[in-house]
Amino acid sequence: MGAFLAMVWNGFREARRNRVTMVVGVFAGVVLLCTSLVTEITVNTFSRVMTDFGLGSMSIILTFLAIFLSCGLLSREIERRTIFLVVSKPVSRAEFLVARLFGNMVTLGALLLAMFAVFVLELGLYHEHVTQPQLASAVGLFFELWVLSSVGFLLSSFASQTVSAIATVGFYFAGHLSGDVYTLATKSKNPAMELLGKVIFYVMPNLEKLNFRTLAAYAVPVPFSQLINGILYGVAYGAAACGLAIVIFNKRDFR
Repeated sequence: MGAFLAMVWNGFREARRNRVTMVVGVFAGVVLLCTSLVTEITVNTFSRVMTDFGLGSMSIILTFLAIFLSCGLLSREIERRTIFLVVSKPVSRAEFLVARLFGNMVTLGALLLAMFAVFVLELGLYHEHVTQPQLASAVGLFFELWVLSSVGFLLSSFASQTVSAIATVGFYFAGHLSGDVYTLATKSKNPAMELLGKVIFYVMPNLEKLNFRTLAAYAVPVPFSQLINGILYGVAYGAAACGLAIVIFNKRDFR
């Protein structure tokens, strides 16, 4: 357990030292503070614009960072030959991969908390209060990042960093559009297209289950059951992707 926690902490420190992480973190603060400039042109939709812009900025920035970190970590370990130090020690490859994934999630979670704190501070400056759908949206975003990170690790366990990143971006967009694809497929008169749409729906992650930003923008409470179902779905999908990544990673021959 001590070795596992040490690897998690090392993964967090490595991501924290990464210049892209620092740049993105600073940029996130600037973007969130710029919300005040956008809201100056609004009157009746002040709270909605602030919520939509703030949460949307967090989502875009952290999604980019999750894809960058998850798709690049294993590739860098292999390219720098540091993976040989791991496989030569009494640490399983599965333990190494899971620890690195958790280290990434600690990094993303810390950044999410920091960004949300800036968002709350800005709400306070305009005498606005944090709402339940805003909190639910932040929680859903964390588990969406978990799914994307797990997919990124899965793809990088057998593909290069560039290919993994492009494919993970595809998973992101497909995950948010899978419901629409399924609806269109059920209306298609072509059996092949209908089958393809259903395959995409069931294979791709349904990230809309974790997207509560629209409800937050309109201050519509998120039902507790819907939030829990989304979290359980995200945890299960991410765990499945991580498990498949472990299977593939264990079979790789590092030479």
